[in-house]
Amino acid sequence: MGIGVYIELGGINTLASPDSIVDLYTAFDQAESQNKSDNIKFGLRQRMKSGKTMLNHSQFLGYTKGPDGVLQVVPEEAEIVRLIFDKYVNGRMSIFAITKYLNSLGLKTNRGKPFEKRSVEYILQNPGYAGDVRWNRTVNETKEVRDPSEWIIRPGHHPAIISKDLFLAAQKRFHAEYRPKNAKLAEVSTE
Repeated sequence: MGIGVYIELGGINTLASPDSIVDLYTAFDQAESQNKSDNIKFGLRQRMKSGKTMLNHSQFLGYTKGPDGVLQVVPEEAEIVRLIFDKYVNGRMSIFAITKYLNSLGLKTNRGKPFEKRSVEYILQNPGYAGDVRWNRTVNETKEVRDPSEWIIRPGHHPAIISKDLFLAAQKRFHAEYRPKNAKLAEVSTE
């Protein structure tokens, strides 16, 4: 094609340099990039283990970040969270029915949008509402859920909106009823 790249750091012109030199620089750059990524992940893991967590409070219904950087409960939003858990655990309502109910009351997510089934599912599965922080649950690139043994849980990190018992009751029901999309009953493990 005759299209070259000039690499300033090292003064290499890919049209005038042997392929082996270009391949070598590419390998070094890839290794350096991977090393930086590994160091950042290690730092985040250590930070989480030591209790210094980072939460995206803007996507966390019921909470906001206070002036001191600590999560604070937003009472009006916290009532919605309590309502969701109560209807699910005590009222035995389905997630879909809860979604319809919230929208019929004109309630909105923290982004000001109507509730969707997945937003209610997210709330019901998030230990943050019981005051705990969960980190490392999914693989960033694929969103695949990791094995629970790889998760990092930091209990009692911030004020809880619901009790730990209510959260655990919601998990028990969710896992008893959850079926992956397009799975037939025979394909779903009950263990």
